[in-house]
Amino acid sequence: MSDDDLTPFLEVATMMAEAARCVVRPWFRRGISVSDKADESPVTIADRTAERVMRAILAERLPDHGVFGEEFGLANDAARYRWLLDPVDGTRAFVTGRPLFGTLIALLRDGQPVLGVIDQPVLQERWIGVAGQPTRFVSPLGGSPVTRSCARLADAELSCTSPEMLESAPHERWKTLKARARRMTWGGDCYAYGLLALGQVDLIAECDMNPWDWAALVPVIEGAGGKITAWDGSPLRLDGDRTVLAAGDAALHAEAVRTLAGHD
Repeated sequence: MSDDDLTPFLEVATMMAEAARCVVRPWFRRGISVSDKADESPVTIADRTAERVMRAILAERLPDHGVFGEEFGLANDAARYRWLLDPVDGTRAFVTGRPLFGTLIALLRDGQPVLGVIDQPVLQERWIGVAGQPTRFVSPLGGSPVTRSCARLADAELSCTSPEMLESAPHERWKTLKARARRMTWGGDCYAYGLLALGQVDLIAECDMNPWDWAALVPVIEGAGGKITAWDGSPLRLDGDRTVLAAGDAALHAEAVRTLAGHD
């Protein structure tokens, strides 16, 4: 199999997304117990069971691949191909009964994201991004995976998961970004990035993001015509500063980078 042929890996990613959906969906709005991890973020039986199921699929289908999951850490670190898994990105939304969370599945080759899946189990929506290919989207609600044209920050719909997240920002120039945007909305976790890929949101600026939070987003956003980087415009890296800036329009992204750098 050539490096360019990711079809077999996409089949495994789809299998994992289906399995995680089957695990997570029955627990939604069931009043399940919530535990706090060492970093005080919440976790449930749905998170842990879904990751175990996905890891089991990888162990059977692609045993030579590495895997790095939010709940159970890193295995086979030396592998060229590494899967990053976040079984429930947006656990706070999940435990409060809001369908604004998702399962994130990413495949890295030599440290670069080449495949990404955002799956919303309750709404049964799925975004599939493969490097060099247009993003695919499946939903009973409809929608087309193409970002919209919005070149000016003054016209942009800006989104971020929570104000709390920005307490760990490397600087406070995001406040300038917020002030200059047309409108600011909060909430969404990975689902907001799916909305950006559908042309519903124009710009997202977040920080305190782990690799399993952003890796799956890269092929999805880029395949829909958008751009996703760190706040300074540099490519996202596993050892980066944990900031993420995504825009549907390259000109808007450039203006956002300048604003965050204090050059505008």
